[in-house]
Amino acid sequence: MQKFFQFMKSTKGLLVLAVVLFGGLFFAFSRNGGGNDYITQKQKLLVTISQLLEQQHYSPKKLDDNFSKQVFKKYLEDLYGNEDKNLFLQSDIDALKKYETTIDDEMNGADLKFVPAVSAIYDKRVAEAVTIYKQILSKPFDFAKDETITLDADKAGYPANDAERRERWRKKLKYLTLERYADLQDQRSKSSVDSIKTKTDAQLEKEAREKVSKAVDKIFERIKVKFTEDERFNTFINTITNLMDPHTDYFPPVEKRAFDEMMSNRFYGIGAQLMEQDGQIKIANVTTGGPAWKSGELMSNDIILKVAQGKEEPVDITGYDVTDAVKLIRGNQGTEVRLTIKKQDGTIKVISLIRDEIVLDESFARSVIIKNGDEKIGYIFLPDFYADFERKDGAHCSEDVAKEIIKLKAEGVKGIVLDLRFNGGGSLYEVVQMVGLFIGQGPVVQVRDKDGRASVLPVRDNGVLYDGPLAVMVNEGSASASEIFAAAIQDYKRGIIIGSSSTYGKGTVQKTVPLGKVLDYFSGRTEYGAVKLTFQKFYRVNGGSTQLKGVIPDIVLPDAYDYLKIREKDNPSALPWDEIAKSPIQPWDNHFDIASLIKKENQSIDSDVKFKLIKENTQWIAKNSDAPQFLNITKYRQQQKLLSSTVNQNSTLTKLSAPMNVNVLKADYEKFFNNPDKAKGDRYQAWLKSMKNDLYIDESIKIVSDMIHAQVETASK
Repeated sequence: MQKFFQFMKSTKGLLVLAVVLFGGLFFAFSRNGGGNDYITQKQKLLVTISQLLEQQHYSPKKLDDNFSKQVFKKYLEDLYGNEDKNLFLQSDIDALKKYETTIDDEMNGADLKFVPAVSAIYDKRVAEAVTIYKQILSKPFDFAKDETITLDADKAGYPANDAERRERWRKKLKYLTLERYADLQDQRSKSSVDSIKTKTDAQLEKEAREKVSKAVDKIFERIKVKFTEDERFNTFINTITNLMDPHTDYFPPVEKRAFDEMMSNRFYGIGAQLMEQDGQIKIANVTTGGPAWKSGELMSNDIILKVAQGKEEPVDITGYDVTDAVKLIRGNQGTEVRLTIKKQDGTIKVISLIRDEIVLDESFARSVIIKNGDEKIGYIFLPDFYADFERKDGAHCSEDVAKEIIKLKAEGVKGIVLDLRFNGGGSLYEVVQMVGLFIGQGPVVQVRDKDGRASVLPVRDNGVLYDGPLAVMVNEGSASASEIFAAAIQDYKRGIIIGSSSTYGKGTVQKTVPLGKVLDYFSGRTEYGAVKLTFQKFYRVNGGSTQLKGVIPDIVLPDAYDYLKIREKDNPSALPWDEIAKSPIQPWDNHFDIASLIKKENQSIDSDVKFKLIKENTQWIAKNSDAPQFLNITKYRQQQKLLSSTVNQNSTLTKLSAPMNVNVLKADYEKFFNNPDKAKGDRYQAWLKSMKNDLYIDESIKIVSDMIHAQVETASK
């Protein structure tokens, strides 16, 4: 699931291009070179995908002993439940070493031996783990004892013996129990109910252990029921594809994954896609306009610990399947659901959400006017580079943004801010057309295939729709098409790019390669599944790739998410950055010295007290997020208190003390304030409220204002 989420997060929208161009491509199964009349379906699948990777991947790794070693190591780490390296012993790894350099042979048609050998040991160790955790959780923990646990599995090897494995399980289970124990103590201190207020610490400790036991029971039940031999083999295949690059994935011959299928329709819920990872339910994506988005408190990779229906007792969903978690989170419109969330920084909080109908049209472009003194500056929000090619009157973001620009110009704005933060990408065609709104004509992006053939995608001359001061907001969540747009604007010197230290850094293109015959044309389900294959790379017109490095903003604004390891560069299998020949362009004449203005603005940001403190806090969080965690209740609480106070301070710093002067466009007034769909009107107003206090929008507006003044001063000389 994690790999699927990573793919969707960073390639969203390129799928449209892939389907249009390559939807009819099939990769036929072939027999191995040994002349055997019969090989198993799994062998055929492995050989076929291996050949596909070798022949069509943009930058295939050589399928040799070295690659085999990489697969060996990563597959053992990827196995469900082994994320902490608490299942296998080092002796197991040593016993499997004989397969370390033979996996490439299996990929070329040799008998499958590695995965079956791993499965035999895996089943044995899973059964032992069940006995271990049940024994450990049968006795109370001593939270007065001074000890720590390191949660970063990358820093740990496999246990040398049974005693070391048991000790790792003990510390892990103690930490999980400590989290719940501290939570129960907090509930007791705040409760006015006698039956809760009078509970002893011993009773709370036992209750916490029971909660952990139930959660771990669910994890191992899931392993037993869901992580079948077929699923283990699918994991093996994805280990291989993901070692080529993070965005090449194998999808088994099933309908869409449960979370994707059920949460893509209209329903009454919170507006978030979920994924399951290592027995935990995580937020995969937040739908713009939904209750989760409006709350401003949920983001990708947040872990949902518990779900409560209103004020009812919360249900611990650790170990739940996504399908079962969704059943708890969905409900009737207007009802309350309370989620206990563990943030990526380790803080835990309860978020109350009112279920509502999730509608896609709230993901479309929208704009407002923000006044900076007497100056009117337009602000355009674009969450996706969307395109509906299925319907004649389907929505296209380039057309919608053009409409917003026309409305803003009609009201006399002097500059425009385009917000692409957390915009994960979209249609390549749309981004090219959108760049054209601001430059008129010229090359926008270059694309190169595996054979080194590069082509330039230009925008034809349809005239410049907007020629005034422009700023583009980005952050670490701006990926793919967003990066193409920001890079083009930057290379043409058409505007100023503002944001975190870099964008996501995805500069690759995928195509869909179905395996076998189509079984269901409606869903696209095929006989043996499909592979999303990386086959091209994007390049800027200046010749540099957007891959890995992303786009470095002209003006860097420190943000609270910069420490998170979520960018392309944080994945070891990511393709490298490189460059090709430049595509000649004619830079934009801004009628002022844009380089000097950028230098001045950066100096101002560097000396700004708020941004300096946000940067310091973020660096502190980054340093301490991987630090050993205390298993002593007193030190644990001190650690959590310090972490929470730092996170809360950043949250306060990123909100303005006084809201910006934001005005709805005349053409949109009815949509915002007299919408016949009251719920939709309320959502528009909630969006207005949320963005009025955004420090980063405010800073971007001020920068555009400075651009306006610089232009006027240059003209007056």
